[in-house]
Amino acid sequence: MNVLHINQSDIAGGAAIAAHRLHKALLSQDVQSKLLVDRQQSDSSLVASIPRRRYLDSLSSRVAYYVGLNYVNHTSTFNIPSHPFYIEADVLNFHNVHGDYFNYLALPKLTRQKPAVLTLHDMWSFTGHCAYSFECKRWRTGCGKCPAIATYPKAARDSTTIEWKLKKWTFTRSNLVVVSPSYWLSKLAKESIIRKLQIRTIPNGLDTQAFQPLDRDLCRRSLGISTGKKILLFAAQNLNDPRKGGDLLLSAIQQLPRSLIENLVLLVLGESSDSLFSSTGIPVISLGYVGGSRVKAIAYSAADAFIFPTRADNLPLVLQESMACGTPMISFNTGGVPELVRPGVTGLLAKPEDATELSSKIVELLEDTSLRQRMSLHCRAIAIDEYSIELQAKRYKALYAELIEDRDAV
Repeated sequence: MNVLHINQSDIAGGAAIAAHRLHKALLSQDVQSKLLVDRQQSDSSLVASIPRRRYLDSLSSRVAYYVGLNYVNHTSTFNIPSHPFYIEADVLNFHNVHGDYFNYLALPKLTRQKPAVLTLHDMWSFTGHCAYSFECKRWRTGCGKCPAIATYPKAARDSTTIEWKLKKWTFTRSNLVVVSPSYWLSKLAKESIIRKLQIRTIPNGLDTQAFQPLDRDLCRRSLGISTGKKILLFAAQNLNDPRKGGDLLLSAIQQLPRSLIENLVLLVLGESSDSLFSSTGIPVISLGYVGGSRVKAIAYSAADAFIFPTRADNLPLVLQESMACGTPMISFNTGGVPELVRPGVTGLLAKPEDATELSSKIVELLEDTSLRQRMSLHCRAIAIDEYSIELQAKRYKALYAELIEDRDAV
């Protein structure tokens, strides 16, 4: 079995990390797996860059942006079938197909001769432009009059009705099985323009040996933090991304009782400005963007609780990582988050956008040592039972085999 994953990047970003983990797990299960990406950052011979004329693409992307039809300018996508990785593949697995490198209109051609899987990492595939629609439901009926045209991926003009129709045309003519990592996103997909496609739910997985509980005091000493402090951990690729809710966390911390703030340290992972939490009055230790699992595991293990104040998310990898390290979580009841943050079991949930309730949940968890200990055990057990990378790879391998068998039977 030879699988080709097509993605924006091989290792940078949440979708890339998820796809790369799957790629490596498939290799360990005797599946020939390769990656064809726009931005190659690793030096593996199993990864190659999509050939394209970047200067011309950059110019034409500006035109596409100004007419409100992002990505339809990339004619090089139609040439992917001539790439050796594509020719050798038995089955394709598309991942993040937005990001100014891939023309979704090419999907019918790319899937004509090869069975394919589209793994959803967000809502973009069935909306008129956005990756997350938040409270907007226009994607169900055709978009248009977009209330948030400036949200990612931003467009200069509201052409969301046209893009919605183009996507509907594309997916109607594509040979795809859709996989969602969360039941929340599967439910939305079944209400959307892709509802006539097969839609499966296979959660992302992670290496539960790389992410496992480490000695807390040793981890704290390695980070230069007193073992007597309470530590909150916040992590995101870009901490300033409004969707990740850094402003809500700031507001929640400012509402904490003085007695707790005096003994609190905030540990942050991700790219941000140094001033993001400067007004909290508590020590902030920023490790910047961390790619390696070892340092991440040290940070999770050092923390009393992982705070994830997201406004919208699918099945966040950082929550899975926190679970595997036995660190209880606090987040908002939004998107696929409740599938990981299970109230009273693995963590606590606050109402979306409610910084005051988020603050109270922080107090509740930090002041109850026995609750944190019970949650820690549940987190680790659930991560092993439900979210191991071996289980994810086994499920994808079975799906690929099914698609190949169906193709050969025709």
